[in-house]
Amino acid sequence: MSIPANDAFTLGLPHDRARIGLRSSSKIPFVSSPKARSPSASRRTKPPTSRQMVVEPHDPKAALASRSSPARAPANGVPNGTANGSAVRQRKRPRSISPSAASPDSSRVAKLDKAPRPPVDWEIPRKTLHSSIGFLTLYLYASDGNPRTVVYALSFALAVIVPADIVRLNSTRFEWFFERCVGFLMRESEKKSTNGVIWYIIGVIFVLAVYPLDIATVAILILSWADTAASTVGRLLGSYTAPLPRAIPLVPFVPFLRLPLAPRKSLAGFIAGSVTGAAIGLGFWGLFSHERDAQLDFHLPAGLLAAAQETLPEKLAEVVQHAIEFVRASDLPIGRWIGLGTLGTVCGLVSGVAEALDLGSLDDNLTLPIISGGCIWGFFKALGYLTGTA
Repeated sequence: MSIPANDAFTLGLPHDRARIGLRSSSKIPFVSSPKARSPSASRRTKPPTSRQMVVEPHDPKAALASRSSPARAPANGVPNGTANGSAVRQRKRPRSISPSAASPDSSRVAKLDKAPRPPVDWEIPRKTLHSSIGFLTLYLYASDGNPRTVVYALSFALAVIVPADIVRLNSTRFEWFFERCVGFLMRESEKKSTNGVIWYIIGVIFVLAVYPLDIATVAILILSWADTAASTVGRLLGSYTAPLPRAIPLVPFVPFLRLPLAPRKSLAGFIAGSVTGAAIGLGFWGLFSHERDAQLDFHLPAGLLAAAQETLPEKLAEVVQHAIEFVRASDLPIGRWIGLGTLGTVCGLVSGVAEALDLGSLDDNLTLPIISGGCIWGFFKALGYLTGTA
């Protein structure tokens, strides 16, 4: 039985490509040249090559113009959609994705954004102990307690706590026992490092041994109350305010004189610490202690008033003279109010900035009383030099 040569199902025989309208062209990837394949070549299998589909951007204006314009005549008698008499695959344009059709990744991100925040650890036992030190300090100051006795007691406590902390960091059993006893007063970051109580005691000992007693007391109160207020308000309202900048310039337009701040702290905590520090300064030297009354009572020198009256115009000099006479006749402590207002502003800024400083690995329980007490002492030194009461 003979099989016709022009049969479409001829086995192993090359087809007549000219008869069926197909021409070999290098432009058409799926039309191959009529070369005889050897038996060994037919056994080989070529690895599949990956095709890259070129996606043209969808232009709505171009699509509308193509629909409205009439179909062009075929070039060289070849209908549209064919090349050299063979069919060409048309490139598919991507469908426009409507805004409502969201991907599963975007919906997953939206769910994560709406996820509830983890609960805030308020550290109530730790903050209670932290704040109680301030009341104890005020009691010792009011009862005329000897600061040397306090320094000796704190030094003895430090001599016990430091070896215990060293053993805790090197013994698993003692660490378990230590955390069972006082672990509720420790932060998670302190369980694998030095206990914060050690830095607290060292800072208190330093200010009591170096600074005057009233300034040392205010420095301890700032450590006890301003730090607690900044931490509590920062945890409560910090997510609603902006974080602090990385640095603030000490002198304008001098880039290398900057104070490094902690970006993890918020503006709400900074304001709370500043307001608490200002209230501590005003309350202590305005109501509790009167050691600095002479420095806080501002008086303009008589020579300055006379020079101002000579420099100012005649009518303005008369107004200033009448205002000064009215203040003297009313017996209002204007000078003291100005002094206390200036002191409160300085104490607030010092406590807020000292609490927000980022000094690397140094603990703020150590740096806050030392920096705040030193700045307030320097303020009183400068005030005494300017007023002649030093």
